[in-house]
Amino acid sequence: MYRLSADQENADAQYRLGMMYVNGEGVPQDDLEAYKWLSLSVSYGDRTAIIARDRVADKMTPSKISQAQKLAQKWKQKREALSEKIR
Repeated sequence: MYRLSADQENADAQYRLGMMYVNGEGVPQDDLEAYKWLSLSVSYGDRTAIIARDRVADKMTPSKISQAQKLAQKWKQKREALSEKIR
């Protein structure tokens, strides 16, 4: 359920999905996916996700953070491409 809402740019759902990946609740624990979804949540206006994202980053290497940032950027580019097709 959160995945569907997160994929539709819902910042709260992105935050909750990110936290699911942080804790391994209903999904495998995955810091890359957690960071990606929490970063997306921040970019869509959820300022509470900043602290959670930064805590995840504290456990990651700079290389892994960069990889997670690229995943978030790729996701956003995909969403923008879909939006352009709809228009």
